[in-house]
Amino acid sequence: MTSPEESNRGLVLVVDDDADIARFVALNLRLEGFEVVTAGDGYQALAHLARRRPDMVLLDVMMPMVDGVELTRQLRSDPMTASLPIILLTAKNLSADKIVGLTTGADDYIVKPFDTQELVARVHSVLRRHREIRELSPLTGLPGNARITREVTGWMRQGNEFALCYVDANHFKSVNDAYGFVRGDEFISTLASSIHRGVVGAGPPLAFLGHVGGDDFIILCVPEQVQAITQRAIMDFEERALVLYDERDRERGYVEVTDRRGNPVRAGFVTLSIGVAISSHRVFTDPREVVEVATEMKSVAKKHNGSFVAIDRRQTL
Repeated sequence: MTSPEESNRGLVLVVDDDADIARFVALNLRLEGFEVVTAGDGYQALAHLARRRPDMVLLDVMMPMVDGVELTRQLRSDPMTASLPIILLTAKNLSADKIVGLTTGADDYIVKPFDTQELVARVHSVLRRHREIRELSPLTGLPGNARITREVTGWMRQGNEFALCYVDANHFKSVNDAYGFVRGDEFISTLASSIHRGVVGAGPPLAFLGHVGGDDFIILCVPEQVQAITQRAIMDFEERALVLYDERDRERGYVEVTDRRGNPVRAGFVTLSIGVAISSHRVFTDPREVVEVATEMKSVAKKHNGSFVAIDRRQTL
């Protein structure tokens, strides 16, 4: 029996001109909690896709009119379906056919006759891989907000003490204004790398590092690691970021930008404000509470000059 958590796993479009195979595949996927629609050829598949975008396409290679390889090419050339997970179903076990399918853009292939467990396992694997890729920041390669929320929830459920550190860069807007977004991206990449160095340098257990977006990052670690991670991240970033400034700005110690009225303004170098929420000080019942406390402490850190770490030490009454 499928549990509520396992139900509604997503919509799968099964495309096969053999109606018996299409029904067989659809039945087994529905038993796994997937919603399934079927199509008998490439044109029917395109009609389904025009009405509703599925989470995955299982596509037979050998079909009349528009075969699976050609349909894969069309899907990959359309921006709306370019990243759609595709698994090819093929009756051929020749390396050349597999290579053609994969180089065309398919994520995986299954050779007929296939084992039901293998089919289900490959579907889950491809969907999981695509979900993880979607959740990664394209700039830093770090997990994004959906994964961050799951991680915070997981740490809370474990019942062990943990700390959430919210990292934010001060004066980052001045970098974008003075140098443009390309240089700004270099600062963010450098910041991600510096925080990662801090995480690795703190040793086991390995902390979790996520990218909220822009110049905001999240670290989940045990409370004893907070000082080691944050101090190393700050020192590493401030040292490595210096080379990203123009030589003139580096020598004078500030970046000159203009305000909304066109007046020149001196902006200091980028520093870090880090707010920390610790579960040993409070009882958290929702991931949002943890983030809210860390965000509040980040605002406290911003009131100090230079890089600063503000730790919430208030106790739950």
